[in-house]
Amino acid sequence: MRQSLAVTFNGFELEGVSVRSGGRTRLDDVSLQIPAEGITVLAGASGAGKSTLLRLLNRLDIPTEGTIRWRGTSLDQIDVLEHRRDVGMVFQQPTVVPGTVADNLRLADPDLSDAEAIMLLEAAALAAGFLDRDASALSGGERQRVCFARTLATRPTVVLADEPTASLDPDATTVVEDVVSELAHPDRSGRVAWIWVSHDRQQTERLADRVITLAEGRVIGVTR
Repeated sequence: MRQSLAVTFNGFELEGVSVRSGGRTRLDDVSLQIPAEGITVLAGASGAGKSTLLRLLNRLDIPTEGTIRWRGTSLDQIDVLEHRRDVGMVFQQPTVVPGTVADNLRLADPDLSDAEAIMLLEAAALAAGFLDRDASALSGGERQRVCFARTLATRPTVVLADEPTASLDPDATTVVEDVVSELAHPDRSGRVAWIWVSHDRQQTERLADRVITLAEGRVIGVTR
């Protein structure tokens, strides 16, 4: 008789995950699978638990109860720095350090060549000429795309994005969304999955391959 082989899920699995702090339940008994492909949007009102869930996936928070696995291995068995290279993260406010754009990219990979840095900029819809620009003099949308390029320097499997366009104007938001869509879909130019927090219904409709909706710390819907 043939033995069946166990198939490891290519993504995140949460089983009975709860987060409690300060007398408040931020996530309540969440069991969920999030595949490492395409764009998954975490939707819901403010305080629903979206950012808490995202932070758990990057080990910025630790669950009070339950288990989180990445590609079949419990997160507490994976080296934190190794995990954060494989699972990158960008935040609502784009943070750059003093120096050039190249200096910022080399924070993620000190051995990055100029040619590799230019490829990362191009992937983030920035021209090669940005490499020597003062990062602190860039617009908000340009800074966010530099943060995207810096995150991509570690060659992540998936990028976690916590409302990264919330502080951008509509034009910059459109550019960032186009970049993400290009990177997420293998039939286009890239193969980086995204798990994206948004409370903007229209943005969710534009971006999402699947939507996980939360309310009061619980998952109330998963749509594709």
